[in-house]
Amino acid sequence: MKEIWRIFLIFCRIGGFTFGGGYAMLPIIQKEIAEERKWASEEEIIDYYAIGQCTPGIIAINTATMIGYRQKGVLGALAATAGMVFPSLLIITIIAVFFQRFQEYQLVQNAFEGIQIAVIALILDIVLKMWKRSVKDYFGILVFVLGFLMLAFFRLSPVVVILSSALGGIIVQIKRNKGLGNSLDKTEGDLQ
Repeated sequence: MKEIWRIFLIFCRIGGFTFGGGYAMLPIIQKEIAEERKWASEEEIIDYYAIGQCTPGIIAINTATMIGYRQKGVLGALAATAGMVFPSLLIITIIAVFFQRFQEYQLVQNAFEGIQIAVIALILDIVLKMWKRSVKDYFGILVFVLGFLMLAFFRLSPVVVILSSALGGIIVQIKRNKGLGNSLDKTEGDLQ
């Protein structure tokens, strides 16, 4: 039970000190889980992000749920999810009570503008890290460019982009494996 409580507190801290939503939380999750705790490798965290993006819900909560599950099964998943959600519920409740009174103050408006800029920096940081670890060849660059074009200019649903990218990756891997199989058959024939 001590480990379940620890999972809850770690994700509570991540959820409580990260502004800007799911994507802004990803660098914090990566640092806390992959670098400091070694609960998952950076590649596994990127895989969790990808799965979290493909499933319904908020990417950071989905990612936290998968990490919690990996650590302690269903109870770990529940603890991680509750830990990630609890600070937001508490903060939103407090803000809702006081926001009407303070929203017109210049200081509050300036604070929100500063937070928005910091969130952009956090998202850019995670995009660059994911780029370095995920785009390893020309196919990766092609998928990135086509995905960006489909989202930015054709306004296709992210689901369509993700599913078509997954299908493209499967097809390319099958072709690569067949090519590898043919070259292995040829090498085996040369050895005999």
